[in-house]
Parts: sequence; structure tokens; C-alpha cells
Amino acid sequence: MKIRLFTFPNLLTLANLVCGVLAILFALRYDNLPAAFLAIVVAAVFDFCDGFAARLLKQYSELGVQLDSLSDIVSFGVAPASVLFVLYNQAEPWAGTNPALSDGLGHLVWIVAAFSSLRLAKFNIDQTQHTEFVGLPTPANALLIASLGALVATGTLSLARIPILVLALLLSWLLISPIRMFSLKFNGFGWRGNELRYSFLLGSVLLLILFRTAGVPWIIALYIVVSTIRFTLQSLRRKQESKN
Repeated sequence: MKIRLFTFPNLLTLANLVCGVLAILFALRYDNLPAAFLAIVVAAVFDFCDGFAARLLKQYSELGVQLDSLSDIVSFGVAPASVLFVLYNQAEPWAGTNPALSDGLGHLVWIVAAFSSLRLAKFNIDQTQHTEFVGLPTPANALLIASLGALVATGTLSLARIPILVLALLLSWLLISPIRMFSLKFNGFGWRGNELRYSFLLGSVLLLILFRTAGVPWIIALYIVVSTIRFTLQSLRRKQESKN
């Protein structure tokens, strides 16, 4: 069987991977969290474009599926965990705590990379995630973390070590949670059936215009909250229907 390595979608996926590696390098080697954020944003753009290109050109392949997951583990798993690790080490040690213990606990943030891998592996075998997601998508998680890193680096935000650890644990749970989160795959271009997607995109654009980088965490937080409310209401509706 002949395997085509360098299709256009695969090249876009490799570009995603390269951006992820650059994000890790910017974070761990140069402590440049704004650059790491930019690299993850570009990786997310390539991640969106490779799937779009595969559908448009009808160049689907098992190789592309595997390559996409491997690239996403780097760009949206290891890269954001690297940002959290740098943020933790830059934050003030816990008052009244053994410095060695305080520093050692920082390694817990790498759990984000592990749970991102679990999230991606689950996505590959879960046939119910074609129109929506189960758990927080890894690109959204990575953008949230990377944007917080950029905001801390520019002095817009301050994060202590305990909130960083709590954030790492909370996001790790959200990645593999049962909460069904809406996707931005549109059902045509009409309003009907796409009301939530259009409303979310409009709100996101407004937040970016008003707050720029500071708007990114609010966009991801809004996505999580709206998806959670939607999932809760749907679950309650199904329970009510089963009783009737």
C-alpha cells in the first residue's frame, strides 16, 4: 500500500507541530510567554485549516489522523503545560513552606500534558464527537493557559502558585469530563440550527476587540460555562422525558 506523506493537509498538520515545538522552546528556553502564546495561536489556526483542507480536497487518510493527534499532543498538551511550569516557577514560593517542597509541587502542572493526551486518544475512538465534543477541547485549553501566561508576562495579571496548581487540576478534569461541549462546525450558513455558534462567535469577536489578549481567557471561560449550562439542561430534559 502506497502511503502519501506530504499531502497539503499533512503539511498543515506538520506546521501545527512546528509551532507547538516553538511554543515549548519560547517558554522553557527563553521565558518568552507572549511568544509562546502567539505560537500556540498559530498552531490552532493550522489545526483548524488541516481538517478543513482534508474535507475540501477529499484527502482523508489514517496517516493524517495519527499525525494530527501527535501534533496536537505537542501543541496543545506539552506546550501549555510548559507555560504553566514557567508560570509556577516565576511565582513567589509559598509563605512558611519548605522551598524544596514548594518548588517540587510545580511538577504537578505536567498533568495537563498527560490529560490532554487522554483527551485526544478518547476523541480518536469516540464516534459520538462528530458534531460536539465530550470534555474541553485541547486547543481551547491550550489557548486559555497560553493567554494567561502572556497576560502575566506583560504585567496585566498576577498568579500565585496555589491558583496555578488548582487551575492545572481543574483543566485536567475538564479535558476528560463527561460535559458535552458545542463545536463550531456549522450546519450550513443559515441562522437556524447555528444560533449558538453565531452568538458565541459574535461575543468572542467583541471580547477580542474590547480586551485583545485579555479577552481570550474570557472567551474560553464563556465557552465552558455555556457548554456546561447547555449540557445540564439537556441532561435534565432527557431525565424528564424518560420519566414521562
